[in-house]
Amino acid sequence: MKRTTLIGAGVPRPDAIDKVRGEARYADDLAFPGMLHASLVRSPHPHARIVGIEAEAARSLSGVVAVLTATDVPGDNIVHVIVDDQPALAEGVVRYVGEPVVLVVAGTRAEARAAAAAVHVEYEVLPFVADPLAALEPGAPLVAVPSAAEGGNLFNRMVLDKGDADRAVADAVAVVEGVYETGYQEHAYLETQGAVAVPEELGALCVYGSMQCPFYVQNAVAKVLGLPLAKVRVVATATGGAFGGKEDVPSLIGSLAAIGAWATRRPVKLVLDRAEDVLTTSKRHPSVVRYKTAADADGRITGIDVDVVLNAGAYQTLSSAVLWRSLVTAAGPYRVPNVRVVARSVATNTVPNGAFRGFGSPQVIFPHESQMDLLAERLKIDRVEIRRRNVLHAGDCTSTDHCVASSVGVAETLDRAADLAHWPERLASIDAHNRSSSETRRGIGVACVLYGVGLGGKAPFLDKAGATMKLEPDGSVGVAIGTVEMGQGLTTAVLQVAAEGLGVPLDRVQLAPVDTSRVPDSGPTVASRGTMMSALAVLDAAAKLRERIENVAKAHKIPKREIADRLPEIAHHFWIENLDPAVEGFASTEPVSWDPATGLGDAYPVYAYATHIAEVEVDVRTGETRVIDYIAVHDSGRILNRALATGQVEGGVAQGIGFALMEGIGVRDGHLVVNGFTTYRIPTIRDVPLKPIVDFVEDLFPAGPFGMKGIGEVPLMAAHAAVARAVAHATGRRLTKYPLDPPRVRALLQEEA
Repeated sequence: MKRTTLIGAGVPRPDAIDKVRGEARYADDLAFPGMLHASLVRSPHPHARIVGIEAEAARSLSGVVAVLTATDVPGDNIVHVIVDDQPALAEGVVRYVGEPVVLVVAGTRAEARAAAAAVHVEYEVLPFVADPLAALEPGAPLVAVPSAAEGGNLFNRMVLDKGDADRAVADAVAVVEGVYETGYQEHAYLETQGAVAVPEELGALCVYGSMQCPFYVQNAVAKVLGLPLAKVRVVATATGGAFGGKEDVPSLIGSLAAIGAWATRRPVKLVLDRAEDVLTTSKRHPSVVRYKTAADADGRITGIDVDVVLNAGAYQTLSSAVLWRSLVTAAGPYRVPNVRVVARSVATNTVPNGAFRGFGSPQVIFPHESQMDLLAERLKIDRVEIRRRNVLHAGDCTSTDHCVASSVGVAETLDRAADLAHWPERLASIDAHNRSSSETRRGIGVACVLYGVGLGGKAPFLDKAGATMKLEPDGSVGVAIGTVEMGQGLTTAVLQVAAEGLGVPLDRVQLAPVDTSRVPDSGPTVASRGTMMSALAVLDAAAKLRERIENVAKAHKIPKREIADRLPEIAHHFWIENLDPAVEGFASTEPVSWDPATGLGDAYPVYAYATHIAEVEVDVRTGETRVIDYIAVHDSGRILNRALATGQVEGGVAQGIGFALMEGIGVRDGHLVVNGFTTYRIPTIRDVPLKPIVDFVEDLFPAGPFGMKGIGEVPLMAAHAAVARAVAHATGRRLTKYPLDPPRVRALLQEEA
């Protein structure tokens, strides 16, 4: 077939026009005949026993069709994610503020909310704990979830043990240590959580919703309704942002809508408003990390000793997966012969926490990059140089003893970023500014990161994807996959891969909506795996369909070079000759070998890398920080679409700036002190650099589609650390806690050096 030139091209997004025009249909845009609306009665307490529920007043209100409690759940009252510990509707006890207790279904949204407000729940308030370190103390109130280990508040404990970390510390020329804290980060997606559950014929049900993981939702809904999976269909609607926040929560939202639809036998829509969404949905796990780094006289790391504690909240949801990534990422992209990491996730009476772009890695990247700068300062080695002496190269082994043979471009990203920043000259310019200015101080920071692409050793059974491909009688091609477009550009990239794999023009290929009945379980759209895995499945399907097309062309004496132009003619032969025009593709990653007892082994099939350099200016009087220049260089293998990849990096940089400088949520008496975007600051266009430099090192991954690997998570991971290290340089102070907002920075500047 004639080859196209689509791989690497900046093809425009086919979904952009509908979104710009307002024609894309999100969950709240859907309407079905007879549709009802749902609202929730939520717990006002962080921990309490449910004494009684009085709902007669609500049932008597206009438009109310059903008022449902845990006893009305037809199947198991459990929302399955990883561990079966979270109820759809609280049963006996509530464990966090905002936990759903009663589901009200009515004719309109206003009627449902009015009825929910009329439900009276009597509680017996119980002792609670909101701090993870306090939750580990003897005598702490028990969150009382069945999945906690040994009857306490410890959800998970994981270890990584390689070499002799104690000996490395004892023998080191330099040892630096610190305790680092990060707080909540809200996903701040534009579209709030929402789903519509619709009863279908033959006792089946379909859930339409905003989500990342349709197959997760399918499993959860089947469990709460007591149905076989084949009777539950899930369709992912246009999704207005997710960033990890629509990995776990849609299983709860979809289950609640499904319970309402099953009880009423009518379609039921449940959409959260902004305040409800911010207060009750998962966040980035707050963390406390104790970190000790040992090095020799040349600045080469000889060992690390790390303790990680994550606040999981009241239920596990995704905490074990998040914790595992903290464990295997704690050493960063560096050669470390002696490693000890102990990582724990802890139950508290707070909102359950889940995945957020980089899930589990930003919490340890802030410490490991801070430690690198402390080592550089102690040993009087330039900050870029000390990283250069320690970063991985092909043939080196990661902290888990995974010896990486290829696609290890971190050193090249470091050198390229330093060159683009003109590092020595920039340092001299910043020093000159700081000597001459009494009002502002400037600083520059560098951060190197590694990211395991996919789900790896923690959940290898999920690292798979399916695709279907059908040649239509007119020569167009329909494609279906199981991973979700949520703003990252997956649709565009997959269409490019499909067209390239078939050797046909892009406008001949159409991608179908994601529907669990179309393709096999394709795993979640998380961990920067969506494009890579679906592209592999699509290429598998394309190869099968291309072979059939070539056989038909040969039978009809059509030269290979003419197939693309004569595809409608070939498709017509398929139709009139009753030939099968549909194929299935499938992909899975190479097996990994990882030992949970030691934390050692091949944790992931491949790693993505990046180096970011940020320059900031700090107002000495107010503590306000501006990011005034930015360089980001990534190794994500072959770049399928440079425009999309650049957009991913720029968006991740904005989120990283927010995490480092402004995003934070206080907790008071178990309540999150936030009610929406008026009390939760996120970066605006005035808070991000206007002209960031973005570049790519394409160190190809042999097993990836056209040599690609993931990129989605990595920009945020590097960005917050680069910005934090720049603030440290500007202020000359140790930074140990996010966010570095004006009050905190001003307080740092007022400390004695």
